[in-house]
Amino acid sequence: MERNTFATSAYIATSPESAFEYLCSLKNLDEWTLYSRMQEQIDEDTWLGTASGYQKNLYYHVKKLENSLFYGIEWHCGLEYNQYFQVYPVLLFPPDYIEPGTDEEGVYFHWLSFVDPKRQTPMIMQGIHTVHTSECRSLKANLERQLGRKTAAKGRYFIDTDTIYVDAPVEIAVDYLKDVKNINEWAHLVRPIGEVNGSSGDFLDEYNQKVQISVRVHSLSKYYLLEQEYFYPEYNYYQRSVALLIPTAYAFNDPDASGLILHRITFWKVGEQLAHGKLQIEDFGAESMNIKRLLEGKAGNLKSFDRGMSYVPVAKEPELVANGR
Repeated sequence: MERNTFATSAYIATSPESAFEYLCSLKNLDEWTLYSRMQEQIDEDTWLGTASGYQKNLYYHVKKLENSLFYGIEWHCGLEYNQYFQVYPVLLFPPDYIEPGTDEEGVYFHWLSFVDPKRQTPMIMQGIHTVHTSECRSLKANLERQLGRKTAAKGRYFIDTDTIYVDAPVEIAVDYLKDVKNINEWAHLVRPIGEVNGSSGDFLDEYNQKVQISVRVHSLSKYYLLEQEYFYPEYNYYQRSVALLIPTAYAFNDPDASGLILHRITFWKVGEQLAHGKLQIEDFGAESMNIKRLLEGKAGNLKSFDRGMSYVPVAKEPELVANGR
């Protein structure tokens, strides 16, 4: 997994609209975070406050994500006003997005964290799993308690993720991944039935079961969201997943950071052994490795693959630095 990112998720028994409204208010961080306490409002969407991972205050900024699929925001943090080196996208998935036609209510909260490797402290990356996991639980409890619940609600699904760094321009990645014919190159568990083109096509899975695969791409803030849907017509079964393709320069607020972060979000029914589609998160991870290799080859960055799954800042060549490049 990409070591400069961390993701946590929870099912919350409240409406997507209520969760979105609550998360848009930075002052509400006082109620559920370990020690993010808003002290001074700077502008409509920015506060200065204390922080759990630093011995100094941080600026907090919130930005709403505009899309028609589900609600989303970004939190931005930094030591200086308008200089944010921590980016935290948050997506709120309604249950009927995961399972069309379901009668489940509530919302699936997904929180993704990026921390610039040049500016991160050891404490931040050593503590982020512990703190954000506990804060996620606190957020869930806070919202559910407001509706009178005495114990944690259980959702029918849980979210799992796979994240990898790809040293290729995000535009190349989007153009490549949105075309279903390219699935035959990077996916090893399906193969096309005849010729496929565009955003959907018919395939056979590893057990020769017919599956219709469709892909849709949406612009989201400074990055892209790619939906992939597997539909088994003989079983009326859907498996949906979402991928974020985020330019590394934006994720880490570093114009010198090339490439993108590929973050794949998957949904799994609690306690159920699946019979169709991808059966484990490793099936997504294996595909992501292939995507990384192929895209970096197209971009001519053949050395990046050997450095592993994470973004590693690469020092500029001395002659380029001397020439101001």
